[in-house]
Amino acid sequence: MKIDFLCSDPTHPVNERLKAWIAAHIGTHDCALRRRKAELAGGDILFLVSCTEIIDQPVRDLYGHALVLHASDLPAGRGWSPHIWAILEGAGVITISILDAEDRVDTGAVWAKERRTVPKHALYDEINAVLFDAELALMDRAIEMIQSGQHPVAQSERTASYWPRRRPEDSEVDPEKSIRKLFDAIRVADPDRYPAFFRLNGHVYTIALKKVSKNDSDPD
Repeated sequence: MKIDFLCSDPTHPVNERLKAWIAAHIGTHDCALRRRKAELAGGDILFLVSCTEIIDQPVRDLYGHALVLHASDLPAGRGWSPHIWAILEGAGVITISILDAEDRVDTGAVWAKERRTVPKHALYDEINAVLFDAELALMDRAIEMIQSGQHPVAQSERTASYWPRRRPEDSEVDPEKSIRKLFDAIRVADPDRYPAFFRLNGHVYTIALKKVSKNDSDPD
């Protein structure tokens, strides 16, 4: 099959996983990683992964299927960075969906879902590893479903909910709160692109977490 991936940001951490997936499937599929929709020439499947451009119907029609990966249990959690918002609300399990791309954000029919546990101790890179593993598994499942003639299931609008787009200022934390209370907000922040930060004594400070050992005295 001819498969294109569209990932707008070359610095996004998912890129290395996409490149590894393409390398592993080089003998089975004709794959390419694209950065702009102007580079899309058509094929069997278009995977939209962390894509910031609007991919309208004429572009989607160049492909047999245009699919989006989204980290929520759709139709709940439409919108942006849903797994981040969910973890900030205390979720220990996240659901990742793969669905048809549509003009209205995250409203397409759903092909498959994966549920994954996110440990309470997991930091940003470890959370990404859980997410990306699920996304790669969903891409494989979607390909198998398409090849076997299966079809996706339409979403219900009755239970739909939306998350807002996260902004750099959403990574700000309150220096008056304890580390325990701030831990989730710090651990979900991208340390390179959107690091957690706080304001104190007339200056702005960023925070970097690094796991160095296991604390056997703390079961959490």
